[in-house]
Amino acid sequence: MDEKLYVQKLEELWEKNWPAGVPREIRYPFGEKPITEYLEERARIHPDKVAYIYYGYELTFGDLNDLSSRFASFLASQGFSKGDRVAVFMPNCPQFIIAFYGILKLGCIHVPVNPLFKDQEFIYEMNDAGPELIVSLDLFAPLVMGTMDQTPLKTVLVTSMSEFLPTEPTIPPPGLVRTPKQDVPGAMDLMTTLKAQSPDYPSVNVSLDDTAALNYTGGTTGMPKGCEHTQRDMIYKASAISATLDGAGISPEDPYLTYLPIFWIAGENYGLLVPVFYGQTTIILTRYDPVAVMAAVDRYKVRVTNGLMDNIVEIMDHPDVGKYDLTSLKATMTASFVKKLTIEFRRRWEALTGSVLFEAAWGMTETHTSDTFTIGLQDDDMDLKSSPIFVGLPIPGTKLKIVDFDTKALKPLGEEGEILVKTPALLKAYWNKPGVLESQLDDGWFHTGDIGMLDEDGFLHYLGRNKEMLKVKGMSVFPSEIETLLGRHPDIGGSGVIGREDPEKGQVPVAFIMLKPERKGQITAEELTAWCRENMAVYKVPEIRIMDGLPMTATGKVMKTELEKDL
Repeated sequence: MDEKLYVQKLEELWEKNWPAGVPREIRYPFGEKPITEYLEERARIHPDKVAYIYYGYELTFGDLNDLSSRFASFLASQGFSKGDRVAVFMPNCPQFIIAFYGILKLGCIHVPVNPLFKDQEFIYEMNDAGPELIVSLDLFAPLVMGTMDQTPLKTVLVTSMSEFLPTEPTIPPPGLVRTPKQDVPGAMDLMTTLKAQSPDYPSVNVSLDDTAALNYTGGTTGMPKGCEHTQRDMIYKASAISATLDGAGISPEDPYLTYLPIFWIAGENYGLLVPVFYGQTTIILTRYDPVAVMAAVDRYKVRVTNGLMDNIVEIMDHPDVGKYDLTSLKATMTASFVKKLTIEFRRRWEALTGSVLFEAAWGMTETHTSDTFTIGLQDDDMDLKSSPIFVGLPIPGTKLKIVDFDTKALKPLGEEGEILVKTPALLKAYWNKPGVLESQLDDGWFHTGDIGMLDEDGFLHYLGRNKEMLKVKGMSVFPSEIETLLGRHPDIGGSGVIGREDPEKGQVPVAFIMLKPERKGQITAEELTAWCRENMAVYKVPEIRIMDGLPMTATGKVMKTELEKDL
Protein backbone atom coordinates (compact mmCIF):
# COMPACT_ATOMS: atom_id res chain seq x y z
CA MET A 1 0.00 0.00 0.00
CA ASP A 2 1.40 3.39 -1.01
CA GLU A 3 1.82 5.49 2.15
CA LYS A 4 1.61 8.81 0.32
CA LEU A 5 -1.77 7.90 -1.17
CA TYR A 6 -2.92 6.45 2.18
CA VAL A 7 -2.14 9.67 4.06
CA GLN A 8 -3.61 11.79 1.25
CA LYS A 9 -6.88 9.84 1.43
CA LEU A 10 -7.03 10.32 5.20
CA GLU A 11 -6.43 14.06 4.85
CA GLU A 12 -9.32 14.25 2.39
CA LEU A 13 -11.60 12.33 4.76
CA TRP A 14 -10.63 14.52 7.71
CA GLU A 15 -11.33 17.64 5.67
CA LYS A 16 -14.70 16.27 4.51
CA ASN A 17 -15.83 15.28 8.02
CA TRP A 18 -14.42 18.24 9.93
CA PRO A 19 -17.17 19.67 12.20
CA ALA A 20 -18.39 23.20 11.60
CA GLY A 21 -17.13 25.71 14.14
CA VAL A 22 -13.86 23.94 14.94
CA PRO A 23 -10.89 25.81 13.37
CA ARG A 24 -8.78 23.81 10.92
CA GLU A 25 -5.60 25.63 11.87
CA ILE A 26 -3.82 26.24 15.16
CA ARG A 27 -4.40 29.77 16.45
CA TYR A 28 -2.19 31.73 18.83
CA PRO A 29 -3.98 34.90 20.04
CA PHE A 30 -0.74 36.45 21.37
CA GLY A 31 1.56 34.69 18.91
CA GLU A 32 3.58 31.51 19.22
CA LYS A 33 5.38 32.33 22.44
CA PRO A 34 5.95 30.69 25.86
CA ILE A 35 2.92 30.09 28.06
CA THR A 36 4.60 32.26 30.72
CA GLU A 37 4.33 35.22 28.33
CA TYR A 38 0.65 34.42 27.89
CA LEU A 39 0.29 34.71 31.67
CA GLU A 40 2.06 38.07 31.65
CA GLU A 41 -0.20 39.28 28.84
CA ARG A 42 -3.36 38.12 30.66
CA ALA A 43 -2.16 39.89 33.80
CA ARG A 44 -1.49 43.09 31.83
CA ILE A 45 -4.85 43.11 30.03
CA HIS A 46 -7.10 41.81 32.83
CA PRO A 47 -5.15 41.84 36.12
CA ASP A 48 -8.31 41.58 38.21
CA LYS A 49 -9.98 38.83 36.22
CA VAL A 50 -10.23 35.65 38.28
CA ALA A 51 -8.01 32.93 36.88
CA TYR A 52 -8.77 30.24 39.45
CA ILE A 53 -11.39 29.65 42.13
CA TYR A 54 -10.38 27.22 44.86
CA TYR A 55 -13.28 26.38 47.20
CA GLY A 56 -14.17 30.07 47.16
CA TYR A 57 -10.65 31.57 47.18
CA GLU A 58 -10.11 33.69 44.06
CA LEU A 59 -6.69 33.91 42.42
CA THR A 60 -6.59 36.60 39.74
CA PHE A 61 -4.33 36.62 36.69
CA GLY A 62 -2.49 39.53 38.31
CA ASP A 63 -2.01 37.57 41.54
CA LEU A 64 -0.80 34.47 39.71
CA ASN A 65 1.66 36.48 37.65
CA ASP A 66 3.01 38.27 40.74
CA LEU A 67 3.35 35.18 42.95
CA SER A 68 4.92 33.06 40.21
CA SER A 69 7.42 35.86 39.51
CA ARG A 70 8.29 35.89 43.20
CA PHE A 71 8.90 32.15 43.06
CA ALA A 72 11.14 32.60 40.01
CA SER A 73 13.00 35.31 41.93
CA PHE A 74 13.42 32.98 44.90
CA LEU A 75 14.78 30.19 42.71
CA ALA A 76 17.32 32.60 41.23
CA SER A 77 18.36 33.73 44.72
CA GLN A 78 19.08 30.09 45.55
CA GLY A 79 21.37 29.73 42.56
CA PHE A 80 18.94 28.01 40.22
CA SER A 81 19.13 28.78 36.53
CA LYS A 82 17.87 27.64 33.15
CA GLY A 83 17.75 23.85 32.81
CA ASP A 84 17.74 23.06 36.54
CA ARG A 85 15.01 20.69 37.64
CA VAL A 86 12.51 21.66 40.34
CA ALA A 87 10.06 19.10 41.75
CA VAL A 88 6.45 19.79 42.74
CA PHE A 89 4.83 17.26 45.09
CA MET A 90 1.24 18.33 45.76
CA PRO A 91 -2.36 17.59 44.84
CA ASN A 92 -4.39 20.26 43.01
CA CYS A 93 -4.08 23.60 44.81
CA PRO A 94 -3.11 27.23 43.99
CA GLN A 95 0.46 26.67 45.22
CA PHE A 96 1.01 24.01 42.52
CA ILE A 97 -0.03 26.50 39.83
CA ILE A 98 2.17 29.26 41.28
CA ALA A 99 5.19 26.96 41.42
CA PHE A 100 4.61 25.70 37.87
CA TYR A 101 4.64 29.16 36.31
CA GLY A 102 7.54 30.33 38.50
CA ILE A 103 9.66 27.36 37.43
CA LEU A 104 9.00 28.02 33.75
CA LYS A 105 9.65 31.78 34.02
CA LEU A 106 13.23 31.14 35.09
CA GLY A 107 13.71 28.52 32.36
CA CYS A 108 13.91 25.71 34.91
CA ILE A 109 12.34 22.31 34.31
CA HIS A 110 9.08 21.37 36.05
CA VAL A 111 9.08 17.87 37.57
CA PRO A 112 5.57 16.94 38.76
CA VAL A 113 5.52 14.14 41.33
CA ASN A 114 2.55 11.84 41.78
CA PRO A 115 1.03 12.71 45.21
CA LEU A 116 0.16 9.04 45.69
CA PHE A 117 3.81 7.99 45.56
CA LYS A 118 5.39 5.97 48.34
CA ASP A 119 9.08 5.87 49.31
CA GLN A 120 10.57 3.70 46.56
CA GLU A 121 8.66 5.42 43.75
CA PHE A 122 9.58 8.86 45.09
CA ILE A 123 13.26 7.99 45.53
CA TYR A 124 13.43 6.62 41.99
CA GLU A 125 11.96 9.73 40.35
CA MET A 126 14.12 12.12 42.40
CA ASN A 127 17.28 10.25 41.46
CA ASP A 128 16.28 10.02 37.82
CA ALA A 129 15.25 13.68 37.38
CA GLY A 130 17.89 15.04 39.75
CA PRO A 131 16.10 18.05 41.31
CA GLU A 132 17.82 19.76 44.23
CA LEU A 133 14.68 21.62 45.33
CA ILE A 134 11.14 20.43 45.92
CA VAL A 135 7.90 22.20 46.75
CA SER A 136 5.89 19.76 48.82
CA LEU A 137 2.62 19.59 50.66
CA ASP A 138 3.42 19.70 54.37
CA LEU A 139 1.57 16.42 54.89
CA PHE A 140 4.06 14.74 52.52
CA ALA A 141 7.07 16.09 54.41
CA PRO A 142 7.74 12.90 56.40
CA LEU A 143 8.33 11.05 53.12
CA VAL A 144 10.45 13.86 51.64
CA MET A 145 12.55 14.55 54.74
CA GLY A 146 12.88 10.85 55.54
CA THR A 147 14.43 10.02 52.16
CA MET A 148 16.65 13.07 51.57
CA ASP A 149 19.79 11.08 52.30
CA GLN A 150 18.85 8.88 49.32
CA THR A 151 18.04 11.66 46.82
CA PRO A 152 19.74 14.76 45.36
CA LEU A 153 17.30 17.07 47.21
CA LYS A 154 18.90 19.85 49.23
CA THR A 155 16.10 22.39 49.72
CA VAL A 156 12.51 21.69 50.74
CA LEU A 157 9.68 24.21 50.68
CA VAL A 158 6.41 23.18 52.27
CA THR A 159 2.92 24.58 52.15
CA SER A 160 -0.48 23.73 53.57
CA MET A 161 -3.64 23.36 51.53
CA SER A 162 -5.56 25.17 54.26
CA GLU A 163 -3.57 28.36 53.56
CA PHE A 164 -5.79 29.13 50.56
CA LEU A 165 -9.04 27.89 52.10
CA PRO A 166 -11.53 30.69 52.86
CA THR A 167 -13.07 30.92 56.31
CA GLU A 168 -16.41 30.14 54.71
CA PRO A 169 -15.83 27.92 51.65
CA THR A 170 -18.33 28.24 48.81
CA ILE A 171 -17.76 24.59 47.84
CA PRO A 172 -17.53 21.79 50.44
CA PRO A 173 -13.83 20.92 50.71
CA PRO A 174 -12.46 17.46 51.53
CA GLY A 175 -10.88 16.85 54.91
CA LEU A 176 -7.39 17.00 53.38
CA VAL A 177 -7.90 20.66 52.47
CA ARG A 178 -9.07 21.49 56.01
CA THR A 179 -6.00 19.94 57.68
CA PRO A 180 -4.23 22.57 59.81
CA LYS A 181 -0.80 23.70 58.76
CA GLN A 182 1.99 21.37 59.88
CA ASP A 183 5.35 22.42 61.31
CA VAL A 184 8.20 20.86 59.33
CA PRO A 185 11.65 21.31 60.91
CA GLY A 186 14.38 21.76 58.32
CA ALA A 187 12.01 23.01 55.62
CA MET A 188 11.20 26.51 54.38
CA ASP A 189 7.64 27.81 54.28
CA LEU A 190 6.60 28.56 50.69
CA MET A 191 4.13 31.39 51.21
CA THR A 192 6.25 33.16 53.86
CA THR A 193 9.19 32.96 51.46
CA LEU A 194 7.19 34.38 48.54
CA LYS A 195 5.86 37.33 50.55
CA ALA A 196 9.42 38.32 51.42
CA GLN A 197 10.66 37.96 47.84
CA SER A 198 10.80 40.60 45.10
CA PRO A 199 8.76 39.88 41.96
CA ASP A 200 11.71 41.05 39.86
CA TYR A 201 13.51 37.94 38.66
CA PRO A 202 16.54 37.82 36.32
CA SER A 203 15.81 38.08 32.62
CA VAL A 204 16.21 34.67 31.01
CA ASN A 205 16.17 33.80 27.32
CA VAL A 206 13.55 31.06 27.47
CA SER A 207 13.11 29.39 24.10
CA LEU A 208 9.94 27.60 23.03
CA ASP A 209 12.15 24.60 22.34
CA ASP A 210 13.93 24.38 25.68
CA THR A 211 12.89 21.46 27.87
CA ALA A 212 10.23 22.80 30.21
CA ALA A 213 8.86 19.69 31.94
CA LEU A 214 9.63 16.08 32.68
CA ASN A 215 6.30 14.30 32.60
CA TYR A 216 6.77 10.75 33.84
CA THR A 217 4.97 7.97 32.06
CA GLY A 218 4.51 4.35 33.12
CA GLY A 219 7.49 2.05 32.76
CA THR A 220 6.97 -0.30 29.82
CA THR A 221 10.36 -1.89 30.45
CA GLY A 222 11.06 -1.36 34.13
CA MET A 223 10.62 1.94 35.92
CA PRO A 224 8.88 5.09 34.56
CA LYS A 225 10.57 7.38 32.07
CA GLY A 226 10.60 11.18 32.07
CA CYS A 227 9.22 12.64 28.83
CA GLU A 228 11.04 15.82 27.87
CA HIS A 229 8.40 18.33 26.80
CA THR A 230 8.85 21.93 25.70
CA GLN A 231 6.75 25.07 25.95
CA ARG A 232 6.09 24.72 22.21
CA ASP A 233 4.45 21.36 23.00
CA MET A 234 2.45 23.03 25.75
CA ILE A 235 1.02 25.93 23.78
CA TYR A 236 0.34 23.73 20.74
CA LYS A 237 -1.90 21.49 22.82
CA ALA A 238 -3.44 24.45 24.69
CA SER A 239 -4.31 26.03 21.34
CA ALA A 240 -5.86 22.82 19.98
CA ILE A 241 -8.00 22.31 23.09
CA SER A 242 -9.08 25.97 23.02
CA ALA A 243 -10.12 25.56 19.39
CA THR A 244 -12.35 22.61 20.27
CA LEU A 245 -13.92 24.66 23.06
CA ASP A 246 -14.73 27.29 20.44
CA GLY A 247 -16.34 24.51 18.40
CA ALA A 248 -18.53 23.58 21.35
CA GLY A 249 -19.82 27.15 21.59
CA ILE A 250 -17.72 27.90 24.70
CA SER A 251 -16.00 31.27 25.14
CA PRO A 252 -13.29 32.54 27.53
CA GLU A 253 -16.06 34.15 29.55
CA ASP A 254 -17.64 30.76 30.36
CA PRO A 255 -16.51 29.29 33.72
CA TYR A 256 -14.79 25.92 33.54
CA LEU A 257 -14.55 23.24 36.26
CA THR A 258 -11.83 20.62 36.57
CA TYR A 259 -10.68 18.16 39.18
CA LEU A 260 -8.30 16.21 36.93
CA PRO A 261 -5.00 15.82 38.81
CA ILE A 262 -2.70 18.50 37.42
CA PHE A 263 0.38 16.33 37.84
CA TRP A 264 -1.15 14.18 35.05
CA ILE A 265 -0.42 15.27 31.49
CA ALA A 266 -4.18 15.69 30.80
CA GLY A 267 -4.54 17.65 34.01
CA GLU A 268 -1.59 19.84 33.01
CA ASN A 269 -3.33 20.61 29.71
CA TYR A 270 -6.76 21.35 31.14
CA GLY A 271 -5.84 22.67 34.58
CA LEU A 272 -2.60 24.59 34.03
CA LEU A 273 -2.24 25.55 30.36
CA VAL A 274 -5.70 26.11 28.88
CA PRO A 275 -6.93 28.49 31.64
CA VAL A 276 -4.04 30.88 30.93
CA PHE A 277 -3.88 30.37 27.16
CA TYR A 278 -7.66 30.76 26.78
CA GLY A 279 -8.05 33.38 29.50
CA GLN A 280 -10.83 31.46 31.22
CA THR A 281 -11.89 31.39 34.87
CA THR A 282 -11.33 27.86 36.16
CA ILE A 283 -12.82 26.32 39.28
CA ILE A 284 -10.26 23.77 40.45
CA LEU A 285 -10.92 21.05 43.02
CA THR A 286 -8.30 19.07 44.91
CA ARG A 287 -10.01 15.84 43.98
CA TYR A 288 -13.28 14.50 42.67
CA ASP A 289 -16.25 14.60 45.02
CA PRO A 290 -19.82 14.43 43.63
CA VAL A 291 -21.25 16.99 46.06
CA ALA A 292 -18.36 19.40 45.49
CA VAL A 293 -18.80 19.10 41.72
CA MET A 294 -22.56 19.71 41.90
CA ALA A 295 -22.14 22.61 44.34
CA ALA A 296 -19.48 24.22 42.12
CA VAL A 297 -21.61 23.96 38.97
CA ASP A 298 -24.61 25.41 40.81
CA ARG A 299 -22.72 28.23 42.56
CA TYR A 300 -20.53 29.40 39.66
CA LYS A 301 -22.79 28.53 36.72
CA VAL A 302 -20.11 26.35 35.18
CA ARG A 303 -20.43 25.97 31.41
CA VAL A 304 -17.89 23.24 30.67
CA THR A 305 -16.31 20.43 32.68
CA ASN A 306 -14.64 17.05 32.28
CA GLY A 307 -14.23 13.83 34.23
CA LEU A 308 -14.34 10.06 34.16
CA MET A 309 -17.53 8.35 33.03
CA ASP A 310 -17.69 6.69 36.45
CA ASN A 311 -17.94 10.15 38.03
CA ILE A 312 -20.73 11.22 35.68
CA VAL A 313 -22.76 8.12 36.54
CA GLU A 314 -22.20 8.67 40.28
CA ILE A 315 -23.52 12.22 39.99
CA MET A 316 -26.58 11.11 38.00
CA ASP A 317 -27.32 8.44 40.63
CA HIS A 318 -26.59 10.66 43.65
CA PRO A 319 -29.54 10.98 46.06
CA ASP A 320 -29.01 14.76 46.38
CA VAL A 321 -28.66 15.53 42.67
CA GLY A 322 -32.07 17.26 42.65
CA LYS A 323 -30.86 19.84 45.17
CA TYR A 324 -28.46 21.42 42.67
CA ASP A 325 -29.04 23.32 39.46
CA LEU A 326 -26.73 21.82 36.84
CA THR A 327 -28.42 23.37 33.82
CA SER A 328 -25.70 25.97 33.23
CA LEU A 329 -23.55 23.21 31.69
CA LYS A 330 -23.19 23.34 27.92
CA ALA A 331 -20.41 20.83 27.25
CA THR A 332 -19.18 17.86 29.30
CA MET A 333 -16.09 15.91 28.30
CA THR A 334 -15.64 12.41 29.66
CA ALA A 335 -13.17 9.54 29.50
CA SER A 336 -14.35 5.94 29.24
CA PHE A 337 -12.17 3.75 31.46
CA VAL A 338 -14.20 1.46 33.70
CA LYS A 339 -17.66 2.63 32.69
CA LYS A 340 -18.11 3.47 29.01
CA LEU A 341 -20.06 6.35 27.50
CA THR A 342 -23.31 5.03 26.01
CA ILE A 343 -26.34 6.56 24.32
CA GLU A 344 -28.35 5.87 27.48
CA PHE A 345 -25.86 7.75 29.67
CA ARG A 346 -25.79 10.61 27.17
CA ARG A 347 -29.61 10.92 27.25
CA ARG A 348 -29.71 10.86 31.04
CA TRP A 349 -27.02 13.55 31.33
CA GLU A 350 -28.72 15.71 28.72
CA ALA A 351 -32.04 15.43 30.57
CA LEU A 352 -30.36 16.40 33.84
CA THR A 353 -28.13 19.23 32.64
CA GLY A 354 -29.03 20.14 29.06
CA SER A 355 -25.34 19.50 28.28
CA VAL A 356 -23.97 17.34 25.49
CA LEU A 357 -21.77 14.53 26.85
CA PHE A 358 -18.92 13.38 24.63
CA GLU A 359 -15.65 11.48 24.72
CA ALA A 360 -12.74 13.83 25.39
CA ALA A 361 -9.85 12.51 23.32
CA TRP A 362 -7.16 9.91 22.79
CA GLY A 363 -3.54 10.55 23.61
CA MET A 364 -0.59 9.66 25.79
CA THR A 365 2.09 11.30 27.92
CA GLU A 366 4.65 11.07 25.12
CA THR A 367 2.48 13.24 22.85
CA HIS A 368 1.28 15.63 25.58
CA THR A 369 -2.05 13.80 25.10
CA SER A 370 -5.24 15.36 23.60
CA ASP A 371 -4.24 14.15 20.12
CA THR A 372 -7.83 13.78 18.91
CA PHE A 373 -11.19 15.40 19.56
CA THR A 374 -14.87 14.46 19.22
CA ILE A 375 -16.58 17.83 19.72
CA GLY A 376 -19.16 18.44 16.99
CA LEU A 377 -19.33 14.77 15.98
CA GLN A 378 -22.42 13.80 17.99
CA ASP A 379 -25.13 14.19 15.31
CA ASP A 380 -27.60 11.29 15.56
CA ASP A 381 -25.22 9.72 18.14
CA MET A 382 -22.98 8.67 15.27
CA ASP A 383 -20.00 8.53 17.62
CA LEU A 384 -21.66 5.95 19.89
CA LYS A 385 -23.14 3.66 17.25
CA SER A 386 -19.87 2.12 16.11
CA SER A 387 -16.97 0.23 17.66
CA PRO A 388 -15.97 1.65 21.00
CA ILE A 389 -14.21 3.80 21.87
CA PHE A 390 -14.83 6.53 19.26
CA VAL A 391 -12.13 9.18 19.72
CA GLY A 392 -12.76 11.18 16.56
CA LEU A 393 -10.40 13.22 14.43
CA PRO A 394 -6.77 14.27 14.93
CA ILE A 395 -6.26 17.86 16.07
CA PRO A 396 -4.83 20.27 13.47
CA GLY A 397 -1.19 19.49 12.72
CA THR A 398 -1.39 15.89 13.98
CA LYS A 399 -1.52 12.81 11.74
CA LEU A 400 -2.50 9.20 12.42
CA LYS A 401 -2.09 5.85 10.73
CA ILE A 402 -2.62 2.18 11.57
CA VAL A 403 -0.02 -0.51 10.94
CA ASP A 404 0.34 -4.22 11.56
CA PHE A 405 1.98 -4.85 14.94
CA ASP A 406 4.40 -7.40 13.53
CA THR A 407 5.12 -6.47 9.91
CA LYS A 408 4.61 -2.67 10.36
CA ALA A 409 2.71 -2.68 7.04
CA LEU A 410 -0.14 -0.18 6.65
CA LYS A 411 -3.56 -1.54 7.54
CA PRO A 412 -6.52 -0.68 5.30
CA LEU A 413 -9.28 1.53 6.68
CA GLY A 414 -11.63 -0.54 8.82
CA GLU A 415 -8.92 -2.94 10.03
CA GLU A 416 -7.35 -2.82 13.47
CA GLY A 417 -3.67 -2.56 14.24
CA GLU A 418 -1.16 -0.38 16.08
CA ILE A 419 -1.83 3.37 16.27
CA LEU A 420 1.05 5.49 15.00
CA VAL A 421 1.02 9.24 15.51
CA LYS A 422 3.02 12.13 14.10
CA THR A 423 2.65 15.33 16.14
CA PRO A 424 4.55 18.56 16.82
CA ALA A 425 4.07 17.83 20.55
CA LEU A 426 5.98 14.55 20.56
CA LEU A 427 8.46 14.35 23.43
CA LYS A 428 11.94 15.41 22.44
CA ALA A 429 13.65 12.60 24.36
CA TYR A 430 13.27 10.31 27.33
CA TRP A 431 15.25 11.88 30.16
CA ASN A 432 18.52 10.00 30.80
CA LYS A 433 17.53 7.37 28.23
CA PRO A 434 19.55 8.07 25.06
CA GLY A 435 18.37 6.20 22.00
CA VAL A 436 15.14 4.91 23.54
CA LEU A 437 12.87 7.39 21.74
CA GLU A 438 14.59 6.71 18.44
CA SER A 439 13.81 3.01 18.81
CA GLN A 440 10.09 3.87 18.86
CA LEU A 441 10.18 6.16 15.80
CA ASP A 442 9.75 5.33 12.15
CA ASP A 443 10.39 8.35 9.90
CA GLY A 444 8.90 10.65 12.53
CA TRP A 445 5.95 8.35 13.30
CA PHE A 446 5.72 7.31 16.95
CA HIS A 447 4.78 3.71 17.71
CA THR A 448 2.23 4.01 20.52
CA GLY A 449 1.64 0.32 21.18
CA ASP A 450 -2.09 1.08 21.41
CA ILE A 451 -4.63 -0.87 19.38
CA GLY A 452 -6.89 1.17 17.12
CA MET A 453 -8.77 1.38 13.85
CA LEU A 454 -9.39 4.19 11.36
CA ASP A 455 -12.84 3.67 9.88
CA GLU A 456 -14.02 4.36 6.33
CA ASP A 457 -14.69 8.01 7.26
CA GLY A 458 -11.26 8.53 8.79
CA PHE A 459 -12.41 8.52 12.43
CA LEU A 460 -10.15 6.90 15.00
CA HIS A 461 -11.51 4.17 17.27
CA TYR A 462 -9.49 3.19 20.31
CA LEU A 463 -9.80 -0.58 20.73
CA GLY A 464 -7.55 -1.27 23.67
CA ARG A 465 -4.35 -0.60 25.50
CA ASN A 466 -1.09 -2.14 24.49
CA LYS A 467 -0.51 -5.69 25.63
CA GLU A 468 1.29 -4.74 28.83
CA MET A 469 -0.42 -1.65 30.21
CA LEU A 470 -3.29 -1.97 32.68
CA LYS A 471 -5.86 0.67 33.52
CA VAL A 472 -6.80 0.75 37.21
CA LYS A 473 -9.51 3.33 37.93
CA GLY A 474 -8.20 5.30 34.95
CA MET A 475 -4.55 5.21 36.12
CA SER A 476 -1.95 3.62 33.86
CA VAL A 477 -0.13 0.70 35.50
CA PHE A 478 2.70 -1.22 33.84
CA PRO A 479 3.37 -4.75 35.12
CA SER A 480 7.08 -4.32 34.46
CA GLU A 481 7.24 -1.43 36.94
CA ILE A 482 5.53 -3.49 39.66
CA GLU A 483 7.90 -6.38 38.91
CA THR A 484 10.88 -4.05 39.26
CA LEU A 485 9.63 -2.77 42.61
CA LEU A 486 8.92 -6.31 43.83
CA GLY A 487 12.48 -7.22 42.88
CA ARG A 488 13.69 -4.89 45.63
CA HIS A 489 12.09 -7.04 48.32
CA PRO A 490 14.85 -9.16 49.88
CA ASP A 491 12.73 -12.32 50.04
CA ILE A 492 11.37 -12.34 46.47
CA GLY A 493 13.19 -14.46 43.93
CA GLY A 494 11.03 -13.61 40.94
CA SER A 495 7.62 -12.38 39.90
CA GLY A 496 5.21 -12.07 37.02
CA VAL A 497 2.43 -9.48 37.00
CA ILE A 498 -0.68 -9.64 34.83
CA GLY A 499 -4.07 -7.95 34.91
CA ARG A 500 -7.42 -9.25 36.06
CA GLU A 501 -10.66 -7.69 34.87
CA ASP A 502 -12.63 -6.02 37.65
CA PRO A 503 -16.14 -4.50 37.46
CA GLU A 504 -15.29 -1.61 39.81
CA LYS A 505 -11.66 -0.79 38.93
CA GLY A 506 -11.56 -1.90 35.30
CA GLN A 507 -8.48 -4.00 35.96
CA VAL A 508 -6.37 -4.95 38.96
CA PRO A 509 -2.75 -6.14 38.90
CA VAL A 510 -2.10 -9.68 40.12
CA ALA A 511 1.46 -10.61 41.14
CA PHE A 512 2.53 -14.24 40.99
CA ILE A 513 5.56 -14.44 43.28
CA MET A 514 8.30 -16.99 43.76
CA LEU A 515 10.13 -16.63 47.06
CA LYS A 516 13.85 -17.27 47.44
CA PRO A 517 14.39 -20.93 48.43
CA GLU A 518 15.53 -20.12 51.94
CA ARG A 519 12.47 -17.92 52.55
CA LYS A 520 9.76 -20.32 51.41
CA GLY A 521 7.10 -20.63 54.08
CA GLN A 522 8.68 -17.81 56.06
CA ILE A 523 6.63 -14.92 54.72
CA THR A 524 2.94 -14.63 53.90
CA ALA A 525 0.98 -12.98 51.11
CA GLU A 526 -0.45 -10.59 53.70
CA GLU A 527 3.05 -9.47 54.72
CA LEU A 528 4.04 -8.94 51.10
CA THR A 529 0.86 -6.92 50.52
CA ALA A 530 1.72 -4.72 53.50
CA TRP A 531 5.20 -4.16 52.04
CA CYS A 532 3.66 -3.20 48.70
CA ARG A 533 1.39 -0.68 50.39
CA GLU A 534 4.45 0.94 51.95
CA ASN A 535 6.40 1.08 48.71
CA MET A 536 3.85 1.59 45.92
CA ALA A 537 1.07 4.02 45.11
CA VAL A 538 -2.20 2.50 46.26
CA TYR A 539 -3.51 1.87 42.74
CA LYS A 540 -0.41 -0.20 41.87
CA VAL A 541 -0.62 -2.54 44.87
CA PRO A 542 -1.22 -6.00 43.39
CA GLU A 543 -3.07 -9.04 44.59
CA ILE A 544 -0.37 -11.41 45.82
CA ARG A 545 -0.27 -15.08 44.86
CA ILE A 546 2.75 -17.05 46.11
CA MET A 547 3.84 -19.94 43.89
CA ASP A 548 6.44 -22.66 44.25
CA GLY A 549 7.82 -21.72 40.85
CA LEU A 550 7.09 -19.54 37.84
CA PRO A 551 6.54 -20.89 34.31
CA MET A 552 9.58 -19.77 32.31
CA THR A 553 10.58 -19.66 28.65
CA ALA A 554 13.86 -21.07 27.41
CA THR A 555 15.29 -17.56 27.46
CA GLY A 556 14.38 -17.02 31.10
CA LYS A 557 11.22 -14.93 30.72
CA VAL A 558 8.03 -15.52 32.70
CA MET A 559 5.33 -17.14 30.54
CA LYS A 560 2.44 -14.83 31.34
CA THR A 561 0.02 -16.74 29.15
CA GLU A 562 0.44 -19.62 31.60
CA LEU A 563 -0.18 -17.33 34.57
CA GLU A 564 -3.47 -16.24 33.00
CA LYS A 565 -4.77 -19.79 33.42
CA ASP A 566 -4.51 -19.36 37.20
CA LEU A 567 -6.54 -16.15 37.42
